[in-house]
Amino acid sequence: MNRDIIQPRTLRGFADLLPSVGLYRRTMLRVIEDTFTSYGFDPIQTPAIEYLEILKGKGGEESDKQMFEFEDRGGRRVGLRYDLTVPLARFVAEHQSSLTFPFRAYNIGYVWRGDRPQRGRFREFLQCDADIIGDSGVSADAEIVSIAESVLSRIDVGPFVVRINNRHVLNGLLADLHLDDRIIPVLRALDKIEKIGEEGVTAELREVGVPDAAVERVLALIACRGETNEDTIAAVSQLIPPQGEAATGLAEVRQTLELAGGRGSIRFDPSIVRGLDYYTGMVYEIQLLDAPEVGSVGGGGRYDNLTGLYQRNSLSGVGGTIGISRIIAAIEGTDRFPEVSRERPLIVVTSGAAPTEDARLAALIRGMGEFDVDLYPAQAKHSVQMKYADVRRARFVVTRDPGDAVSIKDMSSGDRISCRLDDLADTLQKLS
Repeated sequence: MNRDIIQPRTLRGFADLLPSVGLYRRTMLRVIEDTFTSYGFDPIQTPAIEYLEILKGKGGEESDKQMFEFEDRGGRRVGLRYDLTVPLARFVAEHQSSLTFPFRAYNIGYVWRGDRPQRGRFREFLQCDADIIGDSGVSADAEIVSIAESVLSRIDVGPFVVRINNRHVLNGLLADLHLDDRIIPVLRALDKIEKIGEEGVTAELREVGVPDAAVERVLALIACRGETNEDTIAAVSQLIPPQGEAATGLAEVRQTLELAGGRGSIRFDPSIVRGLDYYTGMVYEIQLLDAPEVGSVGGGGRYDNLTGLYQRNSLSGVGGTIGISRIIAAIEGTDRFPEVSRERPLIVVTSGAAPTEDARLAALIRGMGEFDVDLYPAQAKHSVQMKYADVRRARFVVTRDPGDAVSIKDMSSGDRISCRLDDLADTLQKLS
């Protein structure tokens, strides 16, 4: 019967995950979860879809534009989450009576944004968030930054920098310039500095009514980058009012750097503002120095008013994300992308005896808890099965022989050993 063949293809901005990448991602996720857990964070999960009113208007105009929203079968307006922070605020408000505060949680899941696809920028991507909700201050800010630095160091992605800032610094300067009513559009414009350049930002600032003298002062502030953090702090202090919100923000920057341990990869960068509207204090972004074109591979900051949108008493919060999808895109195809093998040796059990006997043999080896076992699922020539085992990089090939005998081929040495079924566990342990 003739039929049309459907062309296999993925939507633009979406990607498949091949086994080689999947193994590496699994290794990364374990490091990330181990790091989050070592800082005392517990796992939670929130749905991929939320009521539209939960999501819309929380991150800003750009987030609203990029949101995938639709009407479900029940006639409800819903949306795919565009980050994990807004759903967390809803989660805390809904389950507050069951939580212990300060609440330390991590959440790993996919998010969706209708962004323009390019290298490292997808419409579906995996994020790993850690957040502290409840009474907390600069020490919590520093801890979130330290977690990001620890994760990136442990997964060995090459040189990186964690660039931190504090929105109070710029907010205070804008207040001094009598631009309190234009803080959000100014921040949105400044967040695009690396995409559209200084001229593009200047044009946007003028469009929202920022005078040229104020534009010059704002651009001078975000351009401050000294050789050291102390140099940058000193330069910024010359451009902001000596007292008030800006000075408070700069003091918080200094304290955050001190509490984070003075690591060389953590730098004060006044150009970091983050595009989401809900940030209120410390903000940061992570950049891989060997792949600056992919943009930030993680970031976050303080959001002290977000939970107040869903309950009368607002709880302060600070958190950050590690962007697994962007990190993989940045290093895939480079020398830094490792050839990851399984954590436990793989054994291929070839199909040679009755199917029930092969299945029992595979179950027996799995029961040892020391090996992964791949049971070849069909009758085929032994040479075909051996080639399969070689491609799969199996450590051993085990075949059931007549009677209670078993043969083991060590794929690394090529040696073949026979033993009784009762002695299989001891034999494999000695060989491995």
